Amino acid sequence: MKASPAVLDRTDQGPARSSTSQPKVPLLSTKAAKSAGVNLLCFAIAAVLFALPLVYMLLQAFKTYTGFLQNPTGMPDPWTTESFSTAWSQGDFGRQMINSLIYAVIPDTVTLILGVFLAFPISRGYFKRSNLLYTFFIFSGFLPGGLIPLFIEARSLHLYNNMAGYLILTSLSGAGFFFFVGYIKGIPREIDEAAALDGCGYVRFIFTIIMPQMKPALATFAIFGFVHAWNNLILPLVMLSDAALWPVTRGLYSFFGEYTQNWPLIAAGTFIVAAPILLLFVLLQRHLVEGVAGGAAFGTQGVTAAPAVPAEEGDGS
Repeated sequence: MKASPAVLDRTDQGPARSSTSQPKVPLLSTKAAKSAGVNLLCFAIAAVLFALPLVYMLLQAFKTYTGFLQNPTGMPDPWTTESFSTAWSQGDFGRQMINSLIYAVIPDTVTLILGVFLAFPISRGYFKRSNLLYTFFIFSGFLPGGLIPLFIEARSLHLYNNMAGYLILTSLSGAGFFFFVGYIKGIPREIDEAAALDGCGYVRFIFTIIMPQMKPALATFAIFGFVHAWNNLILPLVMLSDAALWPVTRGLYSFFGEYTQNWPLIAAGTFIVAAPILLLFVLLQRHLVEGVAGGAAFGTQGVTAAPAVPAEEGDGS
């Protein structure tokens, strides 16, 4: 029995349609290949701009002073770690590392805690004119620091050239406030109500409920605050004249006056100062990305006022 022409037409069109849909797979693979090529190019550019200077500095640190003068851009020949031991002892980095850890960890911790206690009620709208307060704090973050008035204030309050005074001066910054407000907006308000019904106090609520949910944001700005405090040079130069109170950046700065020509020694000292920061980024890079992404997702929203609690209706009795 012969097939009708309509059936023949449909059977002829079937393979044609399937053949026309075949090229979509190579198109997707081409786009993926282009995207991979762009990512590889960006990675190569970033490696050239950021990684190569670090690698070059590290290679110079393994050279002798004579080897550096003979071949400033080549590989170390012979390889030696003498510059590291000399820089550690002459720069007194052992004591200065402890000072830098104190100057970085304590102000960072205090700043994060105060930032959360300030950001939470503003993000919830528990204050009157919370939007105005929020704008004020954001605007104040763009103002330059007054180093000369700060120095005069430190001298007047006897905070100059002592560790406790330096910690007080560096523990009251508002780092991370903007992102903390944005991050807390993503935490449901029902948690506040449930904690209040359970009789949870405000301080306990912040430490045991809010802060654990803000781990990525706290880790992000703990890194930023730690790096800022560790790399701070201008404030120690102005506020700390006693060499026993110097951080590592102030100790490294003294190398450029006494050992200006010994570049392997300076490279070794620079790498010693930068090594804790590099290690910190490697260990906490996941939290860094999560915290920035989480805060940015809600940071552009305005502060909403706290919802009004409806009055209870009487039972008519």
